[in-house]
Amino acid sequence: MTLFKVMTWNVENLFRVGSEFGPRTQQEYTQKLKSLADAILALDPHVLAVQEIGDLEAFDDLVARLQGRYPHTRISEFPDPRGIRVAFLSKLEVEEHEDIVDFPEGSLIKILSQESEDTITETTRMSRGSLRILVKPKVDFPVHLINAHLKSKLLTFPSTANQPRFTPTDENERSRVAGLALLKRTAEAVALRVKANELLEKNSTEGLIVLGDMNDVPSAATTQILQGPSGSEIGTNGFNRLDEGDDTRLFNLASLISEERRYSRINQSNKELIDHIFVSQELLPGEPRKLPTVDSHVDVINALSSINNDPNLRRGKPGSDHAPITAIFDL
Repeated sequence: MTLFKVMTWNVENLFRVGSEFGPRTQQEYTQKLKSLADAILALDPHVLAVQEIGDLEAFDDLVARLQGRYPHTRISEFPDPRGIRVAFLSKLEVEEHEDIVDFPEGSLIKILSQESEDTITETTRMSRGSLRILVKPKVDFPVHLINAHLKSKLLTFPSTANQPRFTPTDENERSRVAGLALLKRTAEAVALRVKANELLEKNSTEGLIVLGDMNDVPSAATTQILQGPSGSEIGTNGFNRLDEGDDTRLFNLASLISEERRYSRINQSNKELIDHIFVSQELLPGEPRKLPTVDSHVDVINALSSINNDPNLRRGKPGSDHAPITAIFDL
């Protein structure tokens, strides 16, 4: 029996002191690092996908607190304008890695982005680059993992003062910026799905896991794009009946989280699951399929606090506004 545990966690603005988005004091920064490290050590995944890494030095500071358990790390070279990006920490050797940032040709007709009050331009890349690695949890079983952090639902409005603005001038601006953000998140989901198609088509001997902060709930259109063909989701009658679509499906593990813990963030008092783990059928072997153990660790540090549209609400606080999600596979 080989157990393989993966985890995804948005660690919320991991910046050193002195950054516009980081803690204001060294004590706050130390508490932030300690709370994150304690949770990671307690949950102890083989591979961890993290989002919202700010300063590269802060990432190094976090890794240094993990008792040498994660000698293999990879970090995206494509942050967003705030400087946050995705990264992997792995106990297993990373045999391949690849940045995924550009929209594939023909994925969508045209995606617009408004960077300033008077400038709307076409964009051809993701807000934050995604990152693919390849590891081998078993000698004869390679697994690709793609870490993604899709366009946020927290709206940032264009400003001429070179400072982020989180309040619209009027409702026309709010609706326009919200629409552009939704279109971009959709394009990013398409880009991820196209990359997944490429990996799934190559052969049937490698597994694929797509995980991260998708900024949408399981029923959202963007999430459905990532899953691929419908009809055999976990929990449906068709799940254990193999069919031709299984070769291209990514199964969302969300339904395996107990209902009372099936959320990863509390937004304005509403519990929502926006952090996901999708897997190809190679991670669900057997007939009937062998299911992983999946959990959202909403109480790994303290109870999740409710957030709102003010990104500075939790500045300097320990832990994260997201819960880590884990999946343990019996391979």
